[in-house]
Amino acid sequence: MSAGRHLLQIRGLDRADVESFLELAEAHKRAHLEGRTLQPLRRRVVANLFFEDSTRTRSSFEIAARSLGADVLNWTARGSSMAKGETLLDTVRNIDAMGPSVMVIRHSSSGAAALVSRHVRASVVNAGDGTHEHPSQALLDAFTLREKLGTLEGKRVVIVGDILHSRVARSNAHCLRLLGAQVVLCGPLTMMPRGIEALGAEVAHDLDALLPDADAVMMLRIQLERQQAGLFPSPREYARLYGLNAHRAARLQKHAVILHPGPMNRGVEIANDVADGLQSAILDQVQNGVFVRRAILERCAA
Repeated sequence: MSAGRHLLQIRGLDRADVESFLELAEAHKRAHLEGRTLQPLRRRVVANLFFEDSTRTRSSFEIAARSLGADVLNWTARGSSMAKGETLLDTVRNIDAMGPSVMVIRHSSSGAAALVSRHVRASVVNAGDGTHEHPSQALLDAFTLREKLGTLEGKRVVIVGDILHSRVARSNAHCLRLLGAQVVLCGPLTMMPRGIEALGAEVAHDLDALLPDADAVMMLRIQLERQQAGLFPSPREYARLYGLNAHRAARLQKHAVILHPGPMNRGVEIANDVADGLQSAILDQVQNGVFVRRAILERCAA
């Protein structure tokens, strides 16, 4: 949750909280397009603590922080004292003692960001924790969809793929529903967690039946390492049943938007011509992520 100081999850926020992040992100994007510089974090330090590998999220937070005037500490577990047995809490307490205003944390364990927030003075932003949530991704997805569709009220958003292991799906289900969208979670039975209906989303397994009424389709990365667990027969079979190819994309309405949080498995969950096509907003997501993360850092550092 956000208490003004932390952003740990979307669940627990209200619509006004979400809209305040999006409105501030819009202000940052307007300033950027007009060539104006907003640097409310001058002389502040933002610590990016990534216990998991990342390209887009870490780079986006770094660019966002620097554009706000902050100094940035980029820390990764590789080559750190954690290799010598240092615990998570000892690591973050030592970095906290150096005086950062904000810690941006990605970790493989659900609840790690919340745990850290209880033991440091800095504000904490969850950049993805286990299979729990990824709040900044949900906010940038909502920002992008509002740009493309004008409003999310009554819009139908289909999220497709490995819902079982997806923190992106969980955060988006909470966020998009707060903004008035109808959310459908679609994927194989083996990738659909029990009780997921509690998120308030519709659950479906037939992607083809959903496409004609969708205002947006979000394709999730298939974690190919999961194949050994027997969750799907093969990448080829998954692509046949759930991959968004040109034939399937042709069934979408002309205004429909195609999203993917990255990284993509081209040819598995999404075809090349669809990922790079006119309805794709994938690079818009990446660009908008910087403005949304500017807003998050400014709010949490205040």
